[in-house]
Amino acid sequence: MEDLRRHLLALGLTGVETFIASGNVIFDRDERPAAELEQAIAHHLQQTLGYEVATFVRSDAEVAAIASHPAFEVEKTGSGPLAVCLLAQPMSPAQQATLLGMRNEHDDFHIHGREVYWLRRQQASESVFSNMLFEKTLKLKTTLRGINTLQKLAAKYPAA
Repeated sequence: MEDLRRHLLALGLTGVETFIASGNVIFDRDERPAAELEQAIAHHLQQTLGYEVATFVRSDAEVAAIASHPAFEVEKTGSGPLAVCLLAQPMSPAQQATLLGMRNEHDDFHIHGREVYWLRRQQASESVFSNMLFEKTLKLKTTLRGINTLQKLAAKYPAA
């Protein structure tokens, strides 16, 4: 995580901090549009690390909205873990239909903007769905975060 922090400092970002061992990096607001910043970070990481790193930028307000979005009614979630797939852009209608067609008794999905909420009604190891399957089937890059991590991020870095 310290190496990741140094890589972002090398891009000229300020106030760079990492958040738990999750690949989340927090930094002061940059004036560049999010898509441009995502590309700059991804390009820099690929050049320095030698492999592609999918990069997704969200503001404090966006993280708070993601963390508090009522994707599923409480009684439907049971005790299953809720994860969020972050995307660079919203899915197309065809991609949405494909994803929703993958629902089953163990996995449910809720699409909201550039996020997909994934409700697992069993352990991830028991699910036929995975981040890799998501990317391969929908031909989209994503990163997966547990809702608890996003809620902790939103609490530690509240929207100004």
